Amino acid sequence: MSSTTSNVKYHASRAAESKPLEYLARGGFIGYGIIHLLFAWIALQVAFGGSGQESDQSGALQEIARQSYGKGLLVVIAIGLFAMAIWQAFEAAIGESGPRDRAAFAERVLSGVRAVLYAYLGWMAVKIVQGASASMGDNYQSKSAGLMGSDGGRFLVSLIGLVVLGVGIGMAYYGWKRKFTKHLKTQEMPAGVRQSIIRLGVAGYVSKGIAYAIAGMLFVIAGVNYDTEKARGLDAALKTLAGYSWGVWLLVLIAAGIAAFGVYCMAQAKYRKI
Repeated sequence: MSSTTSNVKYHASRAAESKPLEYLARGGFIGYGIIHLLFAWIALQVAFGGSGQESDQSGALQEIARQSYGKGLLVVIAIGLFAMAIWQAFEAAIGESGPRDRAAFAERVLSGVRAVLYAYLGWMAVKIVQGASASMGDNYQSKSAGLMGSDGGRFLVSLIGLVVLGVGIGMAYYGWKRKFTKHLKTQEMPAGVRQSIIRLGVAGYVSKGIAYAIAGMLFVIAGVNYDTEKARGLDAALKTLAGYSWGVWLLVLIAAGIAAFGVYCMAQAKYRKI
């Protein structure tokens, strides 16, 4: 490794260990948990009331904005999300070991994906504070329509769907095998709550994985059938489930799992290794 690269990694490591960044990131987990609790509530409304709200994280952000204290809370959540994005970007850049270690490399890739997700949600929160009608579903549908209008676009949308499907399966596996526990300070958890927190994590990751897998399958269908309505991400996935009698109850279970993930995120505010 060159001296320049070593120097960059050294300074990045020092920045990643910044206490202010750690506190902001821990606060970000609380905000991320609130988003998922509201996301779960919207999913339940979709299941039983046919809600027209965006049934994804952007819908949760819009719900917060509708409250009297909403815009102030969104600013706080956005700051936390951006702090989480910076922290995960450092994790992606630095990693825990050399690039030849496949597990470490995969973890760095995941950190990069998380950084993009947190930054995107933070950006959406800012847009909503500014009065814009930010919608993840509309954004996905618009970009998919643009892709399908070009040569090979439908194939690319279907390919994106397969990637999202793979992400969903991977997320469910990640939760089921409790791989997330390596990021938790389990030794600091009270014995009486340790297993409860881990079970919340399992339920949350598996439920989100199922939702993403369904969204991925709908992207594939959208590409094959030239149906942009299906290319709306989690919003399309959950609303499609609500259209079937059996799907309503699966949607209820997914909503319960997403709520569990929200509570788990709040536990991460204290017990996540940062």
